[in-house]
Amino acid sequence: MGSTSTSNTHGEGLSRRNLIKRSAALGLIAVPTMSFLSACASSGGGNDQEKQKGEVTKDNPFGVTKGGTLDVVIFKGGFGDQYAIEWEKLYKAKYGPEISHLGTQEITGKLQPRFNAGNPPDVVDNSGAQQIKLDVLHKNGQLADLTELLEAPAPDDPSKKVKDILVPGTADKGFIGGKMHSLNYVYTVWGVWYSGKMFKDNGWEVPKTWDAFLQIMQDAKKKGIGGLAHQGKHPYYINVMIMDLIAKTGGLEAMKAIDNLEKNAFVGSEAAKQSIEAIYEIVDKGLLMPGTNSLDHIESQTAWNEGKAVFIPSGSWLENEQLKQTPEDFDMKFLPMPLLPGSKLPFEAIRAGAGEPFIVPEKAKNKAGGLEFLRLMCSKEWSTSFAQQANSLTIVQDGVDKSVQLRSGTKSAVEAVDACPVDQRFDYFYINWYSEMDESIRTASAELMAKRITPAEWLKRAQAAVDKAAKDPASANNKRQ
Repeated sequence: MGSTSTSNTHGEGLSRRNLIKRSAALGLIAVPTMSFLSACASSGGGNDQEKQKGEVTKDNPFGVTKGGTLDVVIFKGGFGDQYAIEWEKLYKAKYGPEISHLGTQEITGKLQPRFNAGNPPDVVDNSGAQQIKLDVLHKNGQLADLTELLEAPAPDDPSKKVKDILVPGTADKGFIGGKMHSLNYVYTVWGVWYSGKMFKDNGWEVPKTWDAFLQIMQDAKKKGIGGLAHQGKHPYYINVMIMDLIAKTGGLEAMKAIDNLEKNAFVGSEAAKQSIEAIYEIVDKGLLMPGTNSLDHIESQTAWNEGKAVFIPSGSWLENEQLKQTPEDFDMKFLPMPLLPGSKLPFEAIRAGAGEPFIVPEKAKNKAGGLEFLRLMCSKEWSTSFAQQANSLTIVQDGVDKSVQLRSGTKSAVEAVDACPVDQRFDYFYINWYSEMDESIRTASAELMAKRITPAEWLKRAQAAVDKAAKDPASANNKRQ
């Protein structure tokens, strides 16, 4: 399905090759956090929104008033927040508001009290380990419907709508319950990463099969190098490997079975069984980097940069996040998930799609300003500014100036996307749709990597999480074809 759709059925078409050839593909996916309180006071929004509502024109489709205020909160993670500061300068030059900016990793801690009091910010980059769960915000009616953003005039060409200038399929990631509630702005690639220098020094070839992948880790172990590092405190990352392996082994139908909460999504799925047993083989053969289960993402990634492990799973924000820790000659490279025997998708198949969800709270004081901020994010000027600050590709078609230079890891990810046919790119939606299910699976994965449960028990726990999510009446509104 293309980005022009506003239905709740989602497809796999995601990008254009000419866009990919021009720039980078990085992003960030949320990892689990504490539950979000559902309480919400009646104060805020309403009259405050009316006070900051001006004349509607084609260049100002939401009626942003001149002056006033704009409250922006940005997850300060792999991309930092300098890109948003640059955006705010451009926004201030156009509308002249007093802008409040907060860059933080404590999204829930900082914003939960504000949402509960009915006094949320106007724009939120709702990402990171403490992301406020989107499905909870949606159930509490705290997210603005972004349908009007999709239908608004494109900032660079008012003859087009915003939905017409986005990479096809990327808007779909922001749909919950049949409506768009978040703008996932960054075009992301997920997979495994390695050092080109380490491979060259050891004479290793790029592993395309699981056996070749394991052989490199076994060779590394003999040399005192860990085979795989993972971000143990944040099991989202090892789930990148697990879920990618399931999709590539069982094909797109295996992926959709999980998103669609089918009764055999895990238990009864041969692809899931083979995949989780393959991941456990890494643990059982002692191929994990020592201590990785107890490390957070920066600690594990830094150890990997120091040559203490061969591989690490992550999204394509990794290079930007590790700029200060990566040696100059490291030569960061992206690796699509190697194949188990009989895999339905080829080695070139990758998980790629939209990440880094931006939201406008329903009770924002300057809701019009928040919507306009998101619209201007879809301009070439703002998209290029983001690429320059964050080494990333956005979901805006041809939205990055050709002059942007690519680092080695980014270039490698771009080449991987370019080598993968559109119909063989895949992406999971359950992470946004069913946060409790996602967290339960992550917990099971942490237990598996620590050898506290078996692959069979992991499958049972994952299926139990699916079955529980399926009982929620709201799940009927989420369906992939």
